[in-house]
Amino acid sequence: MEVILREDIEKLGARGEVVKVAAGYARNFLLPRRIAVPATDSNKKIVEQEKQSHLRKEAKLAGEAQDLAKMISALTLTVARKAGESDHLFGSVTANDVADLLAAQHYNVDRRKIQLEEPIRTLGEHKVTVKLHREVSTEITVNVTREE
Repeated sequence: MEVILREDIEKLGARGEVVKVAAGYARNFLLPRRIAVPATDSNKKIVEQEKQSHLRKEAKLAGEAQDLAKMISALTLTVARKAGESDHLFGSVTANDVADLLAAQHYNVDRRKIQLEEPIRTLGEHKVTVKLHREVSTEITVNVTREE
């Protein structure tokens, strides 16, 4: 059965593509969840219009993310935490803490967009990657100091 995808689906296809899938997969999963529509001529026209509006919207979001990346890439955030003798923190600095520091600077960034492989547990300067959009990411500096 041929269907037109309305969303990107990993290992199947991208938004707006006409793909051939098993009839049961289409009837039981794709169509009820409105992830795809049957491949008719009228649906192809509608999905093409949706695809064009989606591309315009994505371009606008990417532009906004690019501007935000330029502004926050120059930031150096400072956080004070209690630390032991060997500069090891009692606790850690997490993505949530970094999001709160950015919010204090009037930049609203979702904590899930802040990419830390593991929480920061030592004093000093650390580079943290912030992924603002699918194609736009930037690094900010987080300076962890000893709390007195």
